[in-house]
Amino acid sequence: MKINELSALEVSFNQLIENLLIKKTANEQFTVKLTSERSQFTRFNHAKVRQTGCVADGSVELTLMSEQRSSFRQFPFSGNWDLDWQLAYAALLELREELTLLPVDPYLVLPTENNTSREVHSGKLLAAEAVVPTILELVAELDFTGLYAGGVVVKGYGDSNEQKHWFAGDSFTLDYSLFTNSGQAVKGTFAGNDWDEQAYITQINEARKQLKLLENSPKELPRGQYKTYFAPAAVADLLMMLSWGGVSEADIQQGNSALASLARQEKQLSPKFSLKENFQLGKVPRFNEFGEMAAPELLIIEKGILVNSLVNSRTAKEYQKISNGANSSETLRTPEVSPGNLGFAQILPSLDTGLYVANLHYLNWSDRPTGRITGMTRYACFWVENGEIVAPIENLRFDESLYRFWGENLVDLTNFQEFIPEVGTYDGRQLGGSLVPGMLVNDFTYTL
Repeated sequence: MKINELSALEVSFNQLIENLLIKKTANEQFTVKLTSERSQFTRFNHAKVRQTGCVADGSVELTLMSEQRSSFRQFPFSGNWDLDWQLAYAALLELREELTLLPVDPYLVLPTENNTSREVHSGKLLAAEAVVPTILELVAELDFTGLYAGGVVVKGYGDSNEQKHWFAGDSFTLDYSLFTNSGQAVKGTFAGNDWDEQAYITQINEARKQLKLLENSPKELPRGQYKTYFAPAAVADLLMMLSWGGVSEADIQQGNSALASLARQEKQLSPKFSLKENFQLGKVPRFNEFGEMAAPELLIIEKGILVNSLVNSRTAKEYQKISNGANSSETLRTPEVSPGNLGFAQILPSLDTGLYVANLHYLNWSDRPTGRITGMTRYACFWVENGEIVAPIENLRFDESLYRFWGENLVDLTNFQEFIPEVGTYDGRQLGGSLVPGMLVNDFTYTL
């Protein structure tokens, strides 16, 4: 999206809010949320382009509130004012009729804040015509499969209290795998706001080294407990489980949280483990669905102790808490795990004998109250002996508690972090990701 196109979209969005302010009745309130993108998608298979194209998409969610009732409508938003307003006004009239038929919501959150914000993060992305040659040049002879998605994503918010928020950012993700002839694979993600050619070359060269190691015969290991190094991508997968029955204050109050023992101060994690939400990374908007602004940073776990859960205004109203600007689902949006002291060159020597786990998949809670997570190893996972990679491993299922691997069994975290992006594109490109180190853990439990 060009700068002038982005400006036109913002003008149209502001005009929508102003017209709704005129059309609403005295006892009505509303919120308007915009999601829009202009993205290029290119899909690769066997180092060839299988699908490519550009998507221009946008939608608005209008929520109308009156007499402690609410309902919403979603409709396309193009920046063509005549068409957009026609759809918006029709939605307003429908919602007005519908509200009288709905039950009262005792925890309805009405617009009360008076915040405004505007963030535009311009990046240096590959030109559309340069995407294919730039990506494929380094992997032309390999079995390379992946999806490139790049462009601008826009989030907007406005309401009947005349709040306005605007967030726009250029970004790209390249989610890829390199396969051996036997079907083993190295998985990687490369993402950012500026395309860094040297960083891409370095990452592909590291992937080639792992691909070479995967040509060895895989080692089948018996179930048991093994010292394990988890690369940042695997740490990010474990971390995001906390968005599903972990850090949410509503889940804690309802007894559904894996961190309930932390919240009750019955347990604590390792003093080496600290977690925060870091909006200063500029990857996601600070405003939420209620128009509230989160703090630039929010400590969640500090040196193993839970100091904050994620609380939105609805939860705050229901349980007499104080909101800290969490989103409607009280999930992690821009998490960062603090680094430790383990240097890159010390990873294998410190592991000595055990497992090097690059990626995980199929994660789920096996026993949420005790923080037990189950899942499987996947992609470029190796058996290490005496600080040397010996062989790839057959996939293993694990079942382990976060109170152990982030608790007494956490040996150390790496002194470097990697940004692991969200790569989902369902219903639109997802923003954000996790800034995490790798971690070394004693006696991690593998069950199959």
